[in-house]
Order: sequence, then structure tokens, then C-alpha cells
Amino acid sequence: MIVGVPKEIKRDEYRVAMLPVGVEELTRAGHRVLVEQGAGLGSGLADHEYLEHGAEMVATAQEVFATADMIMKVKEPLESEWPLLRSGQIVFTYFHFAADRKLTEAVLASGATAVAYETLRDAHGRLPLLTPMSEVAGRMSVQEGAKYLERPQMGRGILLGGVPGVAPAHITILGGGIVGANAAKVAAGFGADIGLLDVNMDRLRYLDDIMPANVDVLFSDRHTIREQLERADLVIGSVLIPGAKAPRLIERKDLARMKPGSVIIDVAIDQGGCVETSRPTTHSEPTYMVDDVLHYCVTNMPGAVGRTSTYALCNVTLPWALKIAAAGIEKAAAASPPVASAINIMAGEVTNQAVAKTFDLPCSKRFGA
Repeated sequence: MIVGVPKEIKRDEYRVAMLPVGVEELTRAGHRVLVEQGAGLGSGLADHEYLEHGAEMVATAQEVFATADMIMKVKEPLESEWPLLRSGQIVFTYFHFAADRKLTEAVLASGATAVAYETLRDAHGRLPLLTPMSEVAGRMSVQEGAKYLERPQMGRGILLGGVPGVAPAHITILGGGIVGANAAKVAAGFGADIGLLDVNMDRLRYLDDIMPANVDVLFSDRHTIREQLERADLVIGSVLIPGAKAPRLIERKDLARMKPGSVIIDVAIDQGGCVETSRPTTHSEPTYMVDDVLHYCVTNMPGAVGRTSTYALCNVTLPWALKIAAAGIEKAAAASPPVASAINIMAGEVTNQAVAKTFDLPCSKRFGA
């Protein structure tokens, strides 16, 4: 199989979908790997490192898309890339279709097969290709929240951990999954006062066992959320329904309960956001103000720490890329339920139930989705 790695073109995106070791493993297995020139520079990976391990460097993304049987990316194809997709081509990346109807329609029209990192479930029901980026985003959310709580950034002028004689910040984290747990651990290390909310009691019991004493685990309902918003200096939205649009947990009217200059970090923005007033932002223009509450809604948070994120992502995607390249997508899906679970669109049909439900589209049962 010919595997292609184009340079990411999303604004402020510095990750790349393959490391030089990935090129070596694929070429050792008999595959060709095309890499666009400069694709790895944002992660500190020079072209010669790819060449030394068997890659064929090409000048443009057009050449990559035109030749490759499988495209490996980090972020969803942008509008300028949609015309480059073709029938039968495999695109292996983060798609987050539920947040973008136009992208969904474009991929359906192309006839390409969309294999989404974020819906691949392993035998234990986990999301191994989403987990490392959730870990990065969770830890970054506290880092970014601390920065934007500073007064020059339009925040309240709050130090997360406080100092002797001055209370620490209160942080409300909505969702106790990978993002929320990582955010809570980092925030606890800062010395903040934390409320960690979830609806899964088994998960809450587990979190209660492992979290430091300054983390209170709470059952998430409308009343608890409202109470937390009144206390919060920083709110981190980290809820996830795999493949589906994020549930809306904070409405605009709820912002009136929050303190002027408090901050919302909506990590769920990739899936549409869990706050009514959230809209996608970039690392270049990350924040905006609504009703005196600062919103940070960057859709590719891990892209800012490209080197860390690239290594974390490629560590988990390469084994699946090797499996798909060896067998082809149909045979790989038939032999591997996790691969089947990652296929969201194939040959002009939606194969993921959550995506189909979001847009009221028919869902093909070819992979038992």
C-alpha cells in the first residue's frame, strides 16, 4: 500500500501524523510512504530524518493525495483539501464529524473511507487513539486556565494555588474522563480547590479513591452545576460522547451566575462544545468575552505542544496503520472490531450511528455500527 503524510494546514497546527520510525516500520513491511516536504518541522522533525528511514519526499499535498491509497493526518481535512479526496481512498485522522455537517457531506460525496481516530474502541471499550491527546488537552487546560485568569489576559487576577492567608482558586471540571482526570491531577498539584463532576457513579468512586484531598468528586446534575458555577474561577468542560455532539451543560443564562473575569476552557469544542456560548477559536486568537466571562475554545489544543503531542499520538496510531496497510480496510475491519468501530464513512454511506443520528442520516450496517 502507498501511505501518504501531508503537512497539516489547520491554523497553528504543529503536529504531524507519522514519525520517522513509522516510515521505517511501514517500508520494512513492504509499503511505500510519501511525506510532504516540511510536514514534520512543527514537531522538530527534519525532512532528512524521514528520507533516512525510507520516505519519499514530495513537494506538495496534491501529490500526496493523488498517489496515496491511505492518507494519514492529525486533523480533519479542511475545505481546500476536500477536492483532493477520492473514491476508495482511506483517510485515517481525527474527524469529529458531529461538529461539522459540511465536512460530513464533503467526505460522503468524495467516496473516500473515513477512519476516525476518535471512535476506535479497543477490546476493553477504551478509546486508545483519543486517550493521549485527551491527556495532553486535560493538562493543558489547567495551564491555559492559569494564564487567562491573570488580569492582563482579562481574567480575575487569581493565582490558582493562592498563597498563605489567601484562598486558592476554585476550579470546576465537567466530566471525569481522561481529560477531566488529567486536569484535576494537574490542578491539584497547583494547590487549587477542585470540584470534579461526572454522572457515572462507578467512575466517581474510582476518582474518589485516587484523587488528592483537594479534589471533591460530585455527581453532575443541573443543581450541582449551577452551584459550582457560582463558586468557580475556572471552568473546564471535558465531557465526551464518542462520535456524537457534546451535550450542552452550560446555557448562556448560566453565565450570570459566574464571577466577572472567570474563565471557561471548553475542551469539548472539537465535538461542538458543552457551553452554549462556545465557538471555535485558534491559538492565534484563543479567547473572547461573553457576559464578562472569558471563553477559551481552541479546537486543536495539543497542536501547540507539537513535539510532545506528535510522539504521544504516533505511538498509538502506528500499530493500527500497519494493520490497515497490511490487509486493506475491508479485511482489516472484518478481522478487527476496533478497526470497524473507527470507520465513520465508507463509499458514500455513514457507518457510525452517532454521526448518522446527529445529522438524521441513514446508517449503513456493513460493520455492525
